[in-house]
Formats: sequence, structure tokens, C-alpha cells
Amino acid sequence: MSAVVFTPIESRPPPQSTQGLLAWLRRNFFDGWLNSLATVVTLLLLLWVVPPLFGWSIVNAVFAPDNAACRAAVDTGACWGVVAEKGRLILFGRYPYEQQWRPLVACAILIALLVASCLRPFWKPWLAPLWLIVLAVCYVLMSGGVFGLSEVETSRWGGFPLTMALSVVSLVVAFPLAVLVALGRSSHLPAIRAVCVLYVELIRGVPLISVLFMASFMFPLFMPHGTTIDVLVRVLVGMTLFAAAYLAEVVRGGLQALPKGQVEAAQALGLTYWQTARKIVLPQALRLVVPAIVGSFISVFKDTSLVTIVSLYDLTGALQLALGDADWRKFFLEGQLFVAAVYFVCCFAMSRYSRWVEAYLNIGMRRQ
Repeated sequence: MSAVVFTPIESRPPPQSTQGLLAWLRRNFFDGWLNSLATVVTLLLLLWVVPPLFGWSIVNAVFAPDNAACRAAVDTGACWGVVAEKGRLILFGRYPYEQQWRPLVACAILIALLVASCLRPFWKPWLAPLWLIVLAVCYVLMSGGVFGLSEVETSRWGGFPLTMALSVVSLVVAFPLAVLVALGRSSHLPAIRAVCVLYVELIRGVPLISVLFMASFMFPLFMPHGTTIDVLVRVLVGMTLFAAAYLAEVVRGGLQALPKGQVEAAQALGLTYWQTARKIVLPQALRLVVPAIVGSFISVFKDTSLVTIVSLYDLTGALQLALGDADWRKFFLEGQLFVAAVYFVCCFAMSRYSRWVEAYLNIGMRRQ
């Protein structure tokens, strides 16, 4: 009987590092042949597009508000001088030039409150009254007529302050209304459920332009003779109702995704309907639909550009006013890119905050 010869197995290669730049590149851009191919093609496209784009937008661009220099460089570089020349008209619209510090201060206060509201230490009961106070202060600053401020009609409001006012006020009012409508659609009372269904389907069945048109031109026809409502208030009502209808469906999706056992457990503990909704149902349902809610917020922010049909000039409408100057009309592309950059910064900030909120609220659901 022959002796058994022991043959050792060759040692395995050490595991690849999962830390550092090379590991991150391998995991995200070169994980398999298809991902590697897509990475290489994308890099080639960037090498083809970025150098000439950089030359047009930066190297050969004209930044001074010099119309003659812009026309001389029209074929080689961008004319950012149109932003330098018409920037105040784009940002503040037809608001009186000497009073534009007022919408600037109002925007700064509103943005500061928005940033504070996004931070966890400020999620206190006094935050809601603070919103009412800040909105009142912003309205006083914008409209004037008190404290020695000259009165400015709402028809002269415009630019970025109007965009902020329309989006923020409509969303602040629309969100609690959407929660109530979503609860109404899930109610076991047929009358309440029918009213909520009718409202949602009626509003979602028409485009926002139609809602704004009806709110601006047809709504006054139903008012008593001699009664007038400011066009800005009418537009706010239309945008609020429109945003609430879409948000209500988003919230209803979160309510339907919640297991029924949660409600049954709350009922077994003797909680009332509103206690169950406030402490059990809504916190879990809203957590499930945070990305969809922020997506609706972003849509409302961008939809403010439609108010130009009722002669309110938001950021995009103010750009059209600025480009009415024949000397600068040729450089509309640079103006549109500037406005697009403003929208992108705001929408990207909301998107990133959505990611943070989603991660923060899902801490208890993660696997350890």
C-alpha cells in the first residue's frame, strides 16, 4: 500500500481593501465590465464636452456689463454682463429700485427661518408661532404702508422674493390641509370620504395653469358685487389648493403602507381617533413618504414660474422683463442659465435635506 503524500493547498490572495480612494473607485465605477465601460464612455464624453464649455463660459466670457464687448465676443464666449447689468431687475422684478432693500431683508429672514426649521434643535412647539410672526414681518416689509415704509402694490412684487413667497406660503398652508384630506380619504364616514375624493380628483384632473386662471379671473365673479380680492391672494389660494391635492395623495400612500396592526394596537390601548393619528399613524406614514413629499415641494417651487399668465413676474417672469431691452435681448441664453442655476441650487438643497431627513428618521429601522 502506497503512502499518502500530503499536498498543501495554495494560499488564497488577500482580500481587497474596502477603505481608501482606490476601493471607492473600484466599488462605484469599476465594479464589473459593464460599469467600467460606462465609466470610460462617460469620461470620454466629459473630455469632449468640458474643455470647450469651460472656454465659452469662463475663459472667453465677458463679465463686465459692457454691451459692445459682449457683442464682439458673441461667437467665442458667454456674456455674463447681462446678469451684472440686469441682475437687480431679474432678482427683484418691478419693485421700486430705491426700496429693494426691503425684499432683500424679507428674503434673508425667510431663508434664515427655513434653515432653522430644517435643524433638529429648532423642532420645538414655538416654531409654528414663529412662522406666523416671520410671515407677518415679511408681508409688512414687502407691502409697506406702516412704520414709515412707502406702500408697494403686490402687482409690483416680483423676482426671487415673489417666488419664495408663493412657494413657502402655499406649502406651509397646503401641508396641514393635505394631511386632513388624506385622513378624510381614509375615513370610514362616506360623506367626508366623498368630499375629499371629489376635491382631490377635481384639482388633479386639471393643469395648474387652469387653476391659476380660474383663481385669478373667475373666482372674483362669485364674490359679492363690489368685493375685490388681491390677485396675489387669489394666486396663493389656487396654488395652495393645487399643492394640497397632490400632497394628500402622497400622504395617503403612506397611510396605506402602514400595517393595520398599528391602528388595532392603538385601539386596544384605548386611544381616540385623533390620538392614534397624531401619535401612531402620521409619524410612521410621513416617514415612509419623505422623498415623495420633498419631490412635491420641489415641483411647487418650480411651478411658481406659471404665475406670469396672471401678470405676476416671478424669477422667470422678471427675466423676460429684463430681456425686453433690445441691447441685451441677444444674450437670453446667459440669463436663462443664471435663473436655472438659482432654481438648481434651491432644488438641490431640498433634495439633499430630504436625504438627511430620511436617514435621520430611519435610524431605528437600520440593521446593525
